Amino acid sequence: MPFASAVTDLANPARFLAFTGRVLPWLAGITTVVMAVGLWGALFVAPPDYQQGETVRIMFVHVPSAWLGMAAYVAMAVSALGTLVWRHPLADVAARAAAPLGAAFTFLALVTGSLWGKPMWGTWWVWDARLTSMLVLFLMYLGLIALWHAIEEPVRAGRTAAVLILVGVVNIPVIKFSVDWWNTLHQPASVFRMGGPTIDPSILWPLLVMALAFTLLFATLHLMAMRNEILRRRLRALALRTAERPRRAVIGDASGPPRGGNGPARNIDLGKTVDIRNAEEGTPG
Repeated sequence: MPFASAVTDLANPARFLAFTGRVLPWLAGITTVVMAVGLWGALFVAPPDYQQGETVRIMFVHVPSAWLGMAAYVAMAVSALGTLVWRHPLADVAARAAAPLGAAFTFLALVTGSLWGKPMWGTWWVWDARLTSMLVLFLMYLGLIALWHAIEEPVRAGRTAAVLILVGVVNIPVIKFSVDWWNTLHQPASVFRMGGPTIDPSILWPLLVMALAFTLLFATLHLMAMRNEILRRRLRALALRTAERPRRAVIGDASGPPRGGNGPARNIDLGKTVDIRNAEEGTPG
């Protein structure tokens, strides 16, 4: 299969670096264009909401950030399976690179949600099921990042983090369906729902374009972070090999023949002794 073959080829870090080096400039350019179109639609085309007024424009950042915060964790869960089940060489690299990005998008969703909630709910924060589960997601990101930094050996850190990622993935459906399972202040789903979107098309299309722009932004930053992680691990391996060389040299010197033994050092000493004796006796050596 072409897709499986491509995934196998990109498992080689050198090929991955070469491929992403060619793709990233184009991906960054497309991201910039789509983001510009989305911002234009969100700021100048979408009308104010009849109830929320201009504050509805926070939605164009808040909603895509929340989507990407959850999507990044799902991507990490897939990478965790790749680490534990398929042993893909770059699976842990992908998971570790996605964690800071997921944390950033989740944090942005929490901040913009707070800014949006103040004029709508009259408070910056409530212990709502949706808000609380998003906060838990943010704390999970921080915990995983701390874990990767706490364990120096990459393989052991990756496997430990993969287990915790798969345990924490249960929080994703809780976030998604919290507005349906509990009575919350947060509004229910208004885009992806069985009866179709409930948002006016003049607001819906800029929102979807912004969601696409945020997705492309995540993909761009994720590939860049993966490249940096691969190079960081290469430098670490090089530093370890460099540090091993002096130690091996010391061990090699210590294991050489001692002076006075049966090696060449004793022969030289014996030769010098014979020369000294001959000089004292006046006989040629």
